[in-house]
Amino acid sequence: MLLVLFNGRTREELQELAKAPGPILEQYKLYVEMADRMSSRRLTANSFFLTINSAIIALGGYAALRCGEPGPSSLGLAASVAGVVLCLLWFRLVKSYRDLNTAKFAVIHEIEKLLPVSPYDAEWQAVGRGTRPNKYLPLTHLELLVPWVFAALHVGAFVGPL
Repeated sequence: MLLVLFNGRTREELQELAKAPGPILEQYKLYVEMADRMSSRRLTANSFFLTINSAIIALGGYAALRCGEPGPSSLGLAASVAGVVLCLLWFRLVKSYRDLNTAKFAVIHEIEKLLPVSPYDAEWQAVGRGTRPNKYLPLTHLELLVPWVFAALHVGAFVGPL
């Protein structure tokens, strides 16, 4: 990764750059800000999917109470299928954000090697690099479960009245 990240510079050139890290520090700050913005977009996407799925389930429940007909309706089937499709998209989006975030922090850790301190790498080390759930459970592990819970609710809402 060093060759790509540092434009093919040799280790000796990188050591020289590290002696006066001003330009590297500025790029580092910009890159960390971009990573933070991506986390904000991820939160917005999660809120969107949570709201849409909750609305589908709430409207489906309301419609079932108002209609009072036994058995599933074609509208109920359409709502359930739409809900499951949204959940699959949501799952894939969270997974994509996780993968991109992992790559961003790998780059951040590499840049930190040229800086006087490495706060993100130190923090990651302090929590066991995400491999020790008793110290730290990455939020993405939980985020990836939520779309499946909603998908089960959508299927249950349609199958349940049978």
